[in-house]
Amino acid sequence: MSGIYIHIPFCKKACHYCDFHFSTSFKYQTEMVDAICREIKMKQDRISGQVGSIYLGGGTPSILPESALQQIFDTINHTFSVDAHAEITIEANPDDLTAEKLKTLKQLPVNRFSVGIQSFFDEDLIWMNRAHHAMEAEDCIKRSQDAGFENLSLDLIYGYPLLSDSKWLDNIQKAITLQVPHISAYALTVEPKTALAHAIKNKKQAPVSDRQSAEQFVMLMNELVTAGFEHYEISNFAMPEHYAVHNTNYWRGIEYIGIGPSAHGFDGQNRYMNPANNAQYMEVLAQKKLPEIVEELSLNDRFNEYIMTSLRTMWGTDLKKIKSDFGQDFLEETNHNLKAFEDKNWLIIQNDQIKLSESGKLFADHIASELFIVVNE
Repeated sequence: MSGIYIHIPFCKKACHYCDFHFSTSFKYQTEMVDAICREIKMKQDRISGQVGSIYLGGGTPSILPESALQQIFDTINHTFSVDAHAEITIEANPDDLTAEKLKTLKQLPVNRFSVGIQSFFDEDLIWMNRAHHAMEAEDCIKRSQDAGFENLSLDLIYGYPLLSDSKWLDNIQKAITLQVPHISAYALTVEPKTALAHAIKNKKQAPVSDRQSAEQFVMLMNELVTAGFEHYEISNFAMPEHYAVHNTNYWRGIEYIGIGPSAHGFDGQNRYMNPANNAQYMEVLAQKKLPEIVEELSLNDRFNEYIMTSLRTMWGTDLKKIKSDFGQDFLEETNHNLKAFEDKNWLIIQNDQIKLSESGKLFADHIASELFIVVNE
């Protein structure tokens, strides 16, 4: 079943490391929600079957009032056929998940939260310029569970200068103790044009250490797998059968539409990209036009994307699929390129499935890029 991704481009504060598209001004929030609903209606023909997942990301979707969220869900339900068991996720910041907010969310079809915890230490949250504090991070999970929201995921960040190994272990153990069924953990990356990049460039901030990130990634894998989590994607861990449906479908190449400024969509052949500009997005939709740019993916593009996404998962890359979907030449070149990584024990190949070994997971992006096939045009 297809998915719907909706980008809500508003945040209370700008986190120092974040390069996602958002605005800290809510001046045009009503107009933006209207534009999002208009785009949903205009893409009615993009999904022919049922919708199996809806994901509200951003930005910070949880800052929207109940009326705005209800407007979006009403529009979706009037436009598409949504499966009765669809996974419906909303990204939330801990400070938004008050008891009152949880009551309003109970009135909506939301059945999963992805909570941006990042750390359970106040000094780290201040360093990141997060809007919440450590006590809120823990309390919001307990409040959500008490309110009946048990399908929870929380985000953690590792590999930044303030994070000692002992603090990282504390963060992991706290997440385990909270009994959430899904944990996403990301190594801090320094993105251009962020406050963090500027601070490092001007030597006001220590640079990020690749070695620290690698060591803390190994700690993460060891602790969560020991606790019963399955490492089903490089950055994602879940208790059995609690994989994120929406993201898993993305990694498996299942079609989805993207709604909102900066959102992307994929129909199996082409990628659709909306501008990362709120005013431009709303202006084009006001003219009853779609603001998207269409990128037509070649066979080679689709192969490389399949390698990049599938190799990150515990299901791996299917050599039979490569032959059937891309052809014998792609299969032969892939087999040729695999040997160097087999020799390093970074890959495991069994029953025509290519999977990353534990050591190979440290080099996932490098391995994928070396398996790409580049065509000289």
